[in-house]
Amino acid sequence: MEVEGFCVKCRAKRKMQNAKEIMTKNRRKAAQGTCPVCGTKMFKFLPMK
Repeated sequence: MEVEGFCVKCRAKRKMQNAKEIMTKNRRKAAQGTCPVCGTKMFKFLPMK
């Protein structure tokens, strides 16, 4: 799964590494992965399709 998210530490948009789709507590789809440059966790809400 390729998802582009915003890395807060690098302050840049990057493609998530090891991204996986998760479901939040309030039943909203999201993607969670790591930044390929600094290794910080990244998170992005996905559209409800």
